[in-house]
Amino acid sequence: MPRPTPAQLAYGSVTVVCSTLALLLVTGATSGPAVTLIAVLSLALGLLVAVRAPLTRAVRPRRAGHSVTGAAPAAQTARTTPASPTIAATSVTAGSESGATADRLVPVAHGR
Repeated sequence: MPRPTPAQLAYGSVTVVCSTLALLLVTGATSGPAVTLIAVLSLALGLLVAVRAPLTRAVRPRRAGHSVTGAAPAAQTARTTPASPTIAATSVTAGSESGATADRLVPVAHGR
């Protein structure tokens, strides 16, 4: 059986402490059997959280030129991306009431 990771220990411990405090505050339990039941429930919940916590493992980086499926490296890295429309700015001269002109940029969609 593998040893628990530090993350699993932390998640499980925090779950036990927080769930115990929350249940004790919510229920207002003061008798021995009630407190024991809450402690057992909190320990079970902490164990469940620790077991379900994601296991981390070291991933070895792949060497360039080697593939898992046997395909050529260029075929694996070649990806097609849909062409996105480009927006070009054109200069438009607008007249004002005083007769002076001003340049402003207006986006014009090109492409699809």
